[in-house]
Amino acid sequence: MSAIESQLADYELAASLGTEISDGFIPLIDMEELQGPRRSEIVQQIGHACQHYSFFLVKNHGISETNMNNILGTASEFFKLPEQEKLKFCTNDPNKSIKLFMGFKDEIQNVFIARESLRFSTYPFEDYVNEWPANPPSLRKDVMEYCTSVKRVEFELLEAMSQSLGLEKDYIDKMLYNHGQKISMNYYPICQEQDLEFTRGVRPHTDPTIITILLQDNVPGFKVLNNGKWVDVGHIPNTLVIHVGDLLQVISNYRYKSLHHQVFMNCVKERVSVASYCYPSSDTTIGPAMELIDNDHPAIYRNFTYKEFYEEMWRAVVQHATDKRLDTFKSSVA
Repeated sequence: MSAIESQLADYELAASLGTEISDGFIPLIDMEELQGPRRSEIVQQIGHACQHYSFFLVKNHGISETNMNNILGTASEFFKLPEQEKLKFCTNDPNKSIKLFMGFKDEIQNVFIARESLRFSTYPFEDYVNEWPANPPSLRKDVMEYCTSVKRVEFELLEAMSQSLGLEKDYIDKMLYNHGQKISMNYYPICQEQDLEFTRGVRPHTDPTIITILLQDNVPGFKVLNNGKWVDVGHIPNTLVIHVGDLLQVISNYRYKSLHHQVFMNCVKERVSVASYCYPSSDTTIGPAMELIDNDHPAIYRNFTYKEFYEEMWRAVVQHATDKRLDTFKSSVA
């Protein structure tokens, strides 16, 4: 058995037995089992992971290894394009559907944030495909293939998460009716060893999403906060990392907590990842599910539209207060 196969076996054992691995628990969910007689058990595993860890890994999700390698390769190619080609997508307009984010100095924390990120809307494809980069030539095809597959994964997970909360299977999907999708292609350059102390890939944060589906390459750096400690989430071939986002925290009435995570830099190899974000449409009303509210569990948040949340999210970015963006929406009785 290879080292990777051995590590994967350990992760599977942990998922089934609830044991710990090294410095943290890494839940691994077999999505194939959601289609069989063990569905209720797997739904419980997903609920347990969301409630106690705010994230989990999935395997047997139906996205081919070729598909995953293609989108990671395309992302890497994009960030190697000439600077003037990439800068076409730089903008300060928060309403643009495609934006390039470059590295910058965080004056408050006195660190350099080195990640480059191309974030863009993808669904429905016909509304956005012509805005995507034409270079590299494979990008549009690879993005469409990957996003089609990951959308299916997202739908299956939202159904399982709804059931894990004791809600109807289609509860979240109905709430998000005709919801959109965005992806972020992320590039982390090699960092000189002497600069590691004052350089980060991404600062600690949560995602302003329902869920985030992360595909990462084999270069370490992704960390999650678990029981007050930062835990490395290493690369396991053919798996995806699923985060609980801010909006699922609201829907679950704080039963599921949004994942705090960050990325550290590597001084040996560059790192690439692709994140898929599940967002509601702008007029969607978000709030705690009524079935999860009672005298012992009052509503933590009031109802609000995603448009309200989006505006508050950008205010929080400007004010360097992204960890407080949900405070505005807390219920008066919370």
